[in-house]
Amino acid sequence: MPEIMLVRQEQGALSEDDKAAARRAIFGMVDGLGERGRRQWRRLWNHILKLEPGEMLSVATHLPRSGRFHRRHFAIKQALFEAQERFEVFDQFIYWIKVGAGWVTWAAGPKGGVVPIPRSISYAAADQGEFAEFHDQVMQFLRGPHAARYLWPHLTDGQADEMMESILGRFEE
Repeated sequence: MPEIMLVRQEQGALSEDDKAAARRAIFGMVDGLGERGRRQWRRLWNHILKLEPGEMLSVATHLPRSGRFHRRHFAIKQALFEAQERFEVFDQFIYWIKVGAGWVTWAAGPKGGVVPIPRSISYAAADQGEFAEFHDQVMQFLRGPHAARYLWPHLTDGQADEMMESILGRFEE
């Protein structure tokens, strides 16, 4: 779930007329669902408008995931897994992709070094915006200089790249 950190800027305070215009625009375009939702929405905006310069506020958001996009992403990974020659276990293949795409948290390892820990892409952990960002990073990694050569070690560099493109091309990727 993406979290947005907001901070009140130093610019001058809004006039009461400006605040009223902002409320009309905000509540006229989007409003809370039901009486409780409307109260919560207004309470949030009243809190935002009363922040002092330098004061911060964190807002958690969740944009629903596109099922079609999600299924297509996993179909691409499934097709690559079935065609590659390095991994026998799908989960290990997925971890490798996440690390290669940089979708990790860096942490201290058991012997003091830094190790990558793959991040979750569950529906709760990554909404549509984050999942689309992850997908773009994966495609960039798969088309990069390392992935194809690693997945098909018996092929020449050019053949490995062609193999990768033939699979990704089926998905118009």
